[in-house]
Amino acid sequence: MPPKPLDYESINENVKKAQYAVRGELYLRASELQKEGKKIIFTNVGNPHALGQKPLTFPRQVVALCQAPFLLDDPNVGLLFPADAIARAKHYLSLTTGGLGAYSDSRGLPGIRKEVAQFIQRRDGYPSDPELIYLTDGASKGVMQILNTIIGGQGDGILVPVPQYPLYSATIALLGGSLVPYYLEETANWGLDVNELRQSVRQARYKGINVKAMVIINPGNPTGQCLSEANLREVLQFCYQENLVLLGDEVYQQNIYQDERPFISARKVLLDMGPPMSREVQLVSFHTVSKGYWGECGQRGGYFEMTNIPPETVDEIYKVASISLSPNAPAQIFMGLMVNPPKPGDISYDQYLRESQGILESLRRRARIMTDGFNSCRNVVCNFTEGAMYSFPQIRLPPRAIEAAKQAGKVPDVFYCLKLLEATGISTVPGSGFGQKEGVFHLRTTILPAEEDMPAIMASFKKFNDEFMEQYEDYRGYSRM
Repeated sequence: MPPKPLDYESINENVKKAQYAVRGELYLRASELQKEGKKIIFTNVGNPHALGQKPLTFPRQVVALCQAPFLLDDPNVGLLFPADAIARAKHYLSLTTGGLGAYSDSRGLPGIRKEVAQFIQRRDGYPSDPELIYLTDGASKGVMQILNTIIGGQGDGILVPVPQYPLYSATIALLGGSLVPYYLEETANWGLDVNELRQSVRQARYKGINVKAMVIINPGNPTGQCLSEANLREVLQFCYQENLVLLGDEVYQQNIYQDERPFISARKVLLDMGPPMSREVQLVSFHTVSKGYWGECGQRGGYFEMTNIPPETVDEIYKVASISLSPNAPAQIFMGLMVNPPKPGDISYDQYLRESQGILESLRRRARIMTDGFNSCRNVVCNFTEGAMYSFPQIRLPPRAIEAAKQAGKVPDVFYCLKLLEATGISTVPGSGFGQKEGVFHLRTTILPAEEDMPAIMASFKKFNDEFMEQYEDYRGYSRM
């Protein structure tokens, strides 16, 4: 009897090729241990609220009123909700045709896209067109939609930083395209080298791959670095010379933990450069409500903005967006609130400022605690987390540990991370899930556990790591470099 269409051997080979380590073997084992009663600290995914971050009050008040509009008719509503939240809820409901239960335009509510455009103009100093902004169910859906528009087959290549967020490798695999890696330099704080880019493109073209796009993740995931203005200029110049569309993953733009390199958008740098580049380089930029000090991952709100994309292509992107009918309506409200938060003088402003600054200041302290903690460990070295939500320490595994991993049928950093999980309950992601240079091993952890828990978590990690190294080092020891 022939295999059935959904038997494993019959399904799409691209589905089998797609890998997503953030929810891979480590996560599944952690979930099993949790069911068995072990306390698990899920640091494998940037999911702030799951690790105890409290939601910001004002946006939740506004969305609550939008979700239950009958509350607005209650004479006592002003006793429970501040006047500015009530006014904003009425404003957003007026933008819909039937409230949050109705489909919106496939690009998102026009009034909220206008708010996003105004936010971009304030940030960059250049006008933004709401017609070129699409609201999406999280930034990931936007990335997938644009990659789907670019990739036509295996001959189409996408330049992706390594280490990279596996959304890109998984989506490129699903769409049948080719990932073209360019390696970030760990010893230069995960810096980006244009010569490395040129070499990657040269090698890909030699293999017959048509490199069509380049991805930057700024601030970096999993690496946590912030690109300088000079670096962004080099990247844009490179895209201009090589005729590449630049995909700017800027979802961590609120998450900056140092003052030397503030976030600057690729769009601002491009427009600052002036013609011909400012009119020629194609750019798609992504943002979300899931990160920053919002951390509203479960709401699934995001947007992408297109720069220098021809109208005919925009129409095709609109057509494909229409197949899904509309992005979810509550997340669109969250996006409107993120880009247009309370202003000085508003009733809710002081509380909003206090909450958001408190989260960012704590994240900055946690980034330092985690970096210092890793660097105090035997055979571990870690660059400071300049931005985003992650640490990505290098674990210098002794040869005997690598051999033990091989005997167990595991990739060495997977072997290490599984041992860490079993011993401490700390659930991380092995560096091999993001890509790394041959013979070099890492893990990724978020900096999101509660600040008061961080010293104990790092002490637990250090105890495990140092005992692991003691077990697998030979009597001569093992040097970091």
